[in-house]
Amino acid sequence: MKIQNFKTNESGLNRFFGPLEAKIMEILWNGPEMTIKDVQSKLAKEKSANFNTVMTVMNRLVDKDVLQKRTEGRVSLYRPTLTMEEFLETQSKELTQDLMEEFGPLVVSHMLDALEEADPALIKRLEQKIKELKKER
Repeated sequence: MKIQNFKTNESGLNRFFGPLEAKIMEILWNGPEMTIKDVQSKLAKEKSANFNTVMTVMNRLVDKDVLQKRTEGRVSLYRPTLTMEEFLETQSKELTQDLMEEFGPLVVSHMLDALEEADPALIKRLEQKIKELKKER
């Protein structure tokens, strides 16, 4: 699953989703399977969210393959297809691959420049990954 519209001017989940989509995903990532009514009531604590709007957005997230929907009797239950960690891992990998295909060496150069502010543990992991890649070749 690849999110088509990555927004560089946003932060967090809003980079991948619209504001209501992001709130719905946060709710579902922090709980068990839920009905539309469950999600709507959690959203209502912040501000009122129309049931039909929530239903439409959740079904669009199903169409985007971000949520799974299953029916139990007359009730539809929704849950994320991936954990938040898996989703972010997948999206960051897709984004990195897209950047590499389009900009190649420039991306690598900018990533290396960004390491000046990186956590030493991250640099150590990067060094280990480079060693592994060299051994494979």
